[in-house]
Amino acid sequence: MTGERRSCCAPPADVPVATKAPAPGTGGGLAAHRHSTRGQIRLPGGDFAMGDAFGEGYTADGETPVHTVRLKPFHIDETAVTNTQFATFVKATGHVTDAERHGSSAVFHLVVAAPSADVLGTAAGTPWWINVRGAHWRRPEGARSDVTDRQNHPVVHISWNDAAAYARWAGKRLPTEAEWEYAARGGLAGRRYAWGDELTPGGRWRCNIWQGRFPHTNTEEDGHLTTAPVKSYRPNGFGLWNTAGNVWEWCSDRFSPSYYAQSPYDDPHGPETGATRVMRGGSYLCHDSYCNRYRVAARSSNTPDSSCANLGFRCANDAAGTV
Repeated sequence: MTGERRSCCAPPADVPVATKAPAPGTGGGLAAHRHSTRGQIRLPGGDFAMGDAFGEGYTADGETPVHTVRLKPFHIDETAVTNTQFATFVKATGHVTDAERHGSSAVFHLVVAAPSADVLGTAAGTPWWINVRGAHWRRPEGARSDVTDRQNHPVVHISWNDAAAYARWAGKRLPTEAEWEYAARGGLAGRRYAWGDELTPGGRWRCNIWQGRFPHTNTEEDGHLTTAPVKSYRPNGFGLWNTAGNVWEWCSDRFSPSYYAQSPYDDPHGPETGATRVMRGGSYLCHDSYCNRYRVAARSSNTPDSSCANLGFRCANDAAGTV
């Protein structure tokens, strides 16, 4: 296991973006729809080995020990939530995201599309992240961008608070970290990736990550500099799309690097306390030279009010007849 914990390809929690708490009426207070499994796949649950079986994770990420978890059946979205789906939520509720409320969010340096006056600074230790005034889910690179031609791409600049509000409105919830990893594995026990142990089987890219020299040169061998449509590449064995790369996805759990050593066997929900929430799956910025977190066991975290241009989510739900 790698000793040094390198910063993630999402900005660290101390980046001054989306730091305000949700305003009244924009978060948990939204009325919930009735239980809905629309767009979701039912998974059978059962036992699986959770964690890094290859010793490739950063020690401080807490990907070990590998431990057996038993899950009840559950549902999970087959894709990340799209711009179209999030727009429907915003139209119905008037929700204002944390990034919009704060007035800025983090954008990768190669794709900033904003006047120079909107560039507010870089993140300490991760200078490829630019704090851009006016960057949010509708304008992911800044004021000169929009999502008109990206309706089927994953929505980004989404905080944990925003994701939880959407899930509640949709009659769903965020997946637990254990549910997310079980689903992402697609029935392949102990494998490195959602499709096996080789990154590019047959020389073909199976996920949207960085190619070239991070963070300055992306050869775009996989066809994408930033987000890809949510049904790109191939689905995994459970029919889920893009559980590696593309965008980080929020889980419901609070984060602790020591949690796996004390995780319960049945349906773990993460530690009871903690300042950050779990993110899973990696993003279009991950590269093995820097952020090798597109492996299925990889985990990271950020504060629940943080947002950036490679952070989205998908929803889950209890299966009928389960509690």
